[in-house]
Amino acid sequence: MTNTSVLPPSPPTSRRIAALDVVRGLAILGTLGTNIWVFSHPWGLLGMLSAPVTPETGPAAGTIQLALMALTQGKFLALLTLMFGAGLAIQHATARRREQRWPGRYLWRTTLLLIDGAVNYVLIAEFDVLMGYAVTGAIVAWLLLTRPRAQRAMIAVFGALHVLLISTIVAFIATTPAMSGDLPLPAGPSPYATETFLGLAIFRLDNVGVFRAEPVLIGFLTLAMFLAGAHLFQAGVFGETGGRLRRRLMIIGACALPVDLALGIWGGTAGLLAERYLAAPLVALGILGATVELCRRFGTDGWIASRLRELGKVALSAYLLQNLLGGAIFYGWGFGLAELTAPWRVPVTVAAFVVIAALVTGFAHLWLRRFALGPVEWLWKRGAELGTKQPEGRPSLR
Repeated sequence: MTNTSVLPPSPPTSRRIAALDVVRGLAILGTLGTNIWVFSHPWGLLGMLSAPVTPETGPAAGTIQLALMALTQGKFLALLTLMFGAGLAIQHATARRREQRWPGRYLWRTTLLLIDGAVNYVLIAEFDVLMGYAVTGAIVAWLLLTRPRAQRAMIAVFGALHVLLISTIVAFIATTPAMSGDLPLPAGPSPYATETFLGLAIFRLDNVGVFRAEPVLIGFLTLAMFLAGAHLFQAGVFGETGGRLRRRLMIIGACALPVDLALGIWGGTAGLLAERYLAAPLVALGILGATVELCRRFGTDGWIASRLRELGKVALSAYLLQNLLGGAIFYGWGFGLAELTAPWRVPVTVAAFVVIAALVTGFAHLWLRRFALGPVEWLWKRGAELGTKQPEGRPSLR
């Protein structure tokens, strides 16, 4: 079994875990559902951090926006992180079975992922997750050498540290009147509306401290979710005997979901933070359990499951493509719709999500009809092979 990581897929000649690809594809589309609101804000990520609902939106449309944001906020990022941990567990198990040194070449793979993330951050999207995943993957690769009991203890410790940190920040914001509401947007024209493609790249480099704060803030959470994903995979969450485990995950998610939605819609600034970083990871566990259970019961060959499975196979290419399309639609170097359609932000954003999702899903379907690997996955795999002696039949695009 392969599915060697959450983004770069396995060689096409090996047997894959279809349900893992489905979950991975769902996580990719879910991250688009979160990021699309960042693209559509006239001030981009800076605006979302200051005032998620723009003044032009209006109270009624603003409530609708918060409800739509709450459907995806943080949940699919956490789901993606769980899948990365599962992929790491598969690679570790494969290395042990082949009696290969661990982490060994995996550290080179994380270096390549770090480079991919840096390119994505500078040129496409300042909310890139790949760099954080690369660093965390390198750390967790070593942690997987410890005993399972120690790993479970680390999940608990990292999770507790994260809850303590975020709860402190949420409490501070909730009890500080100046921070409990929206903050004023920066003065002057938005660079997302006025700058060229290159100008935005320079803007991201100039503001790297602000834009790279989230991966540091959620460092403990990412470590815990990586280890949890690895543990869940080893416990058989994708297997025939994992039904009881999946039901437990669904119960956790179902209990957390009402709290999550309430925090996102009515919780204000503090509530949005609590939703994204405290409640959403629990909901992600429920999404994982429910999705795998549906795959086990109804298979992965239906139209929806097949499209998600295809997205999961080219996840890295799809992730970069959907971010690039979001910038092209909303930023000034493209169609500039974030500035031009600010009063109609909610319907425009929903329409853009549907269009981008359709384009990315169509790309995955058409590409895989001819090629075995996504374009970025192929480049990533060739880079991972540098310095190694490859047998005949080396994986190629075809």
